[in-house]
Amino acid sequence: MLEIQYHGHSCVQITSEGHSLIIDPFLSGNPQATTRVADIQVQYILLTHGHQDHILDAVELAKQNDATIVATWELANYLSWQGAKVMALNLGGSAAFPFGRVKMTQAFHSSGVILDDQQQIVYMGMPGGFLVTIGGKTLYHAGDTGLFGDMKLIGDLNPIDVAFLPIGDVFTMGPDDAVTAAEWVKPKLVVPIHYNTFPPIQQDGDAFVARLASKHIEGKAMKPGEVIRL
Repeated sequence: MLEIQYHGHSCVQITSEGHSLIIDPFLSGNPQATTRVADIQVQYILLTHGHQDHILDAVELAKQNDATIVATWELANYLSWQGAKVMALNLGGSAAFPFGRVKMTQAFHSSGVILDDQQQIVYMGMPGGFLVTIGGKTLYHAGDTGLFGDMKLIGDLNPIDVAFLPIGDVFTMGPDDAVTAAEWVKPKLVVPIHYNTFPPIQQDGDAFVARLASKHIEGKAMKPGEVIRL
């Protein structure tokens, strides 16, 4: 049994047979989140890139759970200086874990931490996505990205059960490109992410799912806190 809980924005928690991991934890700063950081129990924290709306609660969660943060070399080192236990992974690389396997895929976006007081931006390595094999399923979290042609390769080379695709537009691909991405990736189920958290990325998740249905692709617009089981 595989359990997927959506925590809003791009934050997804995946649990199977006593193993639990979370991707891009952004809860304390997310007005839509229904779960408190203190209530989350995980062994691994996967980070697609270094923007605050994807890493905000990573260090707190890592310390709270004695969990390992998995991120690119630059971001992993940065968070280790804050006392977190880390493991570096980079684009195209994969590693075995007690629950299965994680491979980092490319994404087209940016990645950095903004230090407002110092008016500085710290480079956090390339952005990415993740292919996670767990509980006999393969999940694809695209991260923050625009549409890119190698999504076809990701779909051709991997039997993807669930794809988490951003639809917010402005900072990532919007619904039009996300429909194309879904056609290329060919997952059994698409869950839209990275939308409605802030005014610039307002979208209609149900309308997106309806567009997928017209292409004979199953989709589900999950509400923050909602759980699905596979």
